[in-house]
Amino acid sequence: MRVSEQWLREWVNPSLSTEALAEALTMAGLEVDAIEPAAPAFTGVVVGSIVDCRPHPEADRLQVCDVDAGGERLEVVCGAPNARPGLSAPLARAGAELPGGLQVQAAEVRGVASAGMLCSASELGLSDEADGLLELPESLAPGSDLRQALALDDTVLEIDLTPNRADCLGMIGIARDVAARTGAEMHTAEPQAVPAACDEQLPITLEAEADCPRYTGRVIRDVDPQAPTPIWMRERLRRAGIRSVSALVDITNYVMLEYGQPLHAFDLDRLSPPVTARRARAGETLTLLGGEQVELDEGVLVIADASGPVAFAGVMGGEPTAVGDATTGIFLEAAHFHPATIAGRARRYGLHTDSSHRFERGVDFETPRAASERATQLVLSICGGRPGPINEVVAADALPRRAPIELRRERLEGLLGWSIEEQQVSGMLQRLGTRPESTEAGWRVQPPSWRFDMEREVDLIEEVARLYGFDNVPERPLRAPLHVAAAPEQQLDDRPLRTTLVERGYFEAINYAFVDPQLQQRLDPEAEGLPLANPLSAELAVMRTSLWPGLLMAAQRNQHRQHERVRLFECGRTFRGHLDDLAQTPMLAGVAAGPRYAEQWDAPRRSVDFFDVKADLEALIAQTGEPASFTFEPAQHVALHPGQCARILRDDSPVGWLGTLHPEHADALELHGAPVLFEITLEALSRAALPRFQPISRYPSIRRDLAVLVDDNVPAGALLRTARDAAGTYAVGSRLFDVYRGKGVPEGQKSVAMGLILQDYSRTLTDRDVDDVMAGVVSRLQQQFGASLRGE
Repeated sequence: MRVSEQWLREWVNPSLSTEALAEALTMAGLEVDAIEPAAPAFTGVVVGSIVDCRPHPEADRLQVCDVDAGGERLEVVCGAPNARPGLSAPLARAGAELPGGLQVQAAEVRGVASAGMLCSASELGLSDEADGLLELPESLAPGSDLRQALALDDTVLEIDLTPNRADCLGMIGIARDVAARTGAEMHTAEPQAVPAACDEQLPITLEAEADCPRYTGRVIRDVDPQAPTPIWMRERLRRAGIRSVSALVDITNYVMLEYGQPLHAFDLDRLSPPVTARRARAGETLTLLGGEQVELDEGVLVIADASGPVAFAGVMGGEPTAVGDATTGIFLEAAHFHPATIAGRARRYGLHTDSSHRFERGVDFETPRAASERATQLVLSICGGRPGPINEVVAADALPRRAPIELRRERLEGLLGWSIEEQQVSGMLQRLGTRPESTEAGWRVQPPSWRFDMEREVDLIEEVARLYGFDNVPERPLRAPLHVAAAPEQQLDDRPLRTTLVERGYFEAINYAFVDPQLQQRLDPEAEGLPLANPLSAELAVMRTSLWPGLLMAAQRNQHRQHERVRLFECGRTFRGHLDDLAQTPMLAGVAAGPRYAEQWDAPRRSVDFFDVKADLEALIAQTGEPASFTFEPAQHVALHPGQCARILRDDSPVGWLGTLHPEHADALELHGAPVLFEITLEALSRAALPRFQPISRYPSIRRDLAVLVDDNVPAGALLRTARDAAGTYAVGSRLFDVYRGKGVPEGQKSVAMGLILQDYSRTLTDRDVDDVMAGVVSRLQQQFGASLRGE
């Protein structure tokens, strides 16, 4: 929300500097992100009135203008198409300095002397448009300083509003908060009712009373749609970040900024009564103001006439009934729409408007009539016209209920941690617009219609703390006894896991918990993602069932930005099941793509592969102290490359996956470098073994190597584990040092060479002891895998 300080001080003017005002707003919860000048710096620019124009003798597109600069006539060469006698426009006199450091000097233009420069809005930094001179009101005295004439020495406060403070999406709401915080008097009054000059009304019906419990409409005939928007209104809209369109549209936007109440003006002659607020019907379409045609579903609230929908209620009007240069009468709408009806509907169609931004957060349901009266006043003063009476239709039973809230003294002091005088609390509540009544336990507070966020006792306590001032909270030593909870020794938290991955070159990613449903369906088709009722966008519409979609999209963004070597991991929850039976599983996942090492002279360049990432995963597994309880077995996963995919098990229970991304998915996502993925439950990695004392043997160890021939599909890891088990307590280590296929090895088989390190804690092993152990190992391998010693 961009707020003009001058405009705000017309509503409430505390004795505070700009910086102090910004600090007061921030400490009241309305965080001021930036303080900017309303206009860039320029000097020497005055109001000029063009008295006469004549063609330039040497240039067809230039004119020579005689300009009244306040007591003196200056001859200025100008190429603006709207330069004409009687026009008032900014005049930069010789010696003026424009934004960007441009110095204006008297010069000769194609043989004609020019004593200055007539300026457009863009040349003064007031607009991006440069289609002609900035037209100023004729009432401005020639020669007067432009900055003073347009009140350009103003400051704009950029306020970052939280979603619960929709009441501050209008000047009146921010003024209320400033007055409540500072105690300054607020200068505002209800707009005077505009008497009807004709009896014309359009009939209004509410078919969806729960969605639209209040609707006001007013006919205004004989308006001038081409009347120029006053410069003061254009300036205020500009400072609020809204582009001037036409007088009728600008008036509705201006009143929206004043009251926070969106309005819409329909071309009266294009409406076919009655006007109805209802849900859309199957198959109905609407052409929006931007020319886009949308197909409406039955969950969308529309404003319709006898011919069908004419507006997307609370979001955007329709093009067929939009006001234009030929409009002679308007139907002015101001309504209250239930926030739940509007929330998410605009984003579903890829729309976000100032109107939807306000309605989906909650607009004061008592404001439509006042906003309509204010807009009528402005229409009559700018565009003229004959207004009819306001036709207001209200479904009283469907209007929001503002139930009284009980605020207890004991609860107030208990949550704040200090006591505040009752009179002070009552004053704060009154300044917020509530009607507090004293009770035996504290206060009974009636929330105002504009505060949708006041529903519970804690909301009132927050308001009291906010107005009291967080910087005024007394500092007191903590009296509560502190007990440090004992950390289970067999519980491993995720910090050492994260550290391990960072040490191995990974960066931690934090992605949304909601993902693209199409990408998730591609990677995890068997799981049904929980759809969001109010998604941020169509690409973030379901809860994730795996961490892989977010990581792959992050890898894609990095590769598209020329980061060839990508290493990312994420700790987060996945969501499976339905809303009433939703399983949330903490997971740890990662993706690696690109070269194995960063470019260097000491290592050959090759891409990361399955076994590189398996080594990273085994480093995580080593943190548990029980690496032997984890195994990797060949398996198939729809997201992973056949033959380069393994299921991860702990104690024979599946806990995760490891593998290379399937080439089809890699191509579809435009990923290169054969990305390798892993995902494992944090629970499997959090169970750690207790450290145990292991004596160091005084006796020498003996290493024996053996090479066996087995079928090609026998995992080498299984051979190694079986060999260690068969060696019994003598085995203190093992090494897999060779896997060979080729000459001398039968087709369909492979040679696996391993070394066993044997040692005893009570004596030196003899050759006979070692021979017996190795014979048992070979026998077990033969029985379990059909292995035979190589060379036999």
